[in-house]
Amino acid sequence: MAVHGSSDILIDELFETTHRLRLFVEARLREKGASVARLRALRMLARAEEPLRMRDLSEMTGVAARTTTSLVDSLERDGLVERVRHPEDRRAFLVRLTDEGVTCHREAEEIDRLALAEATAALDEDDRLRLRGLLARIREATA
Repeated sequence: MAVHGSSDILIDELFETTHRLRLFVEARLREKGASVARLRALRMLARAEEPLRMRDLSEMTGVAARTTTSLVDSLERDGLVERVRHPEDRRAFLVRLTDEGVTCHREAEEIDRLALAEATAALDEDDRLRLRGLLARIREATA
């Protein structure tokens, strides 16, 4: 049962559901030494066609610059990313995945995929389509 944090029980249940999904996936990723935050950063770097500026990575992952710096420091210590000099701004650095980072990203994406498939296994295709349609209507109303 959702804790009432808004004036609408539906919104409380949406937040509670997304929170539980995150905790569920986080637990699965932690078993392999990963986390949702690390996966999001690796995902953005993997999707980028070229190394990213820290500021861009921060914006793409939706976390504060200081948090992104700490996250990249951790990923770098683990050999998953490397900082390279910006080709046009000698003071700036870009971040890119290492080969080990590419492998780690693939493994974390598979853990994420399996965890989310398990969490949504009770929904058949019609349920999924209906839920997606309802969520799209909320997003459209708030765009």
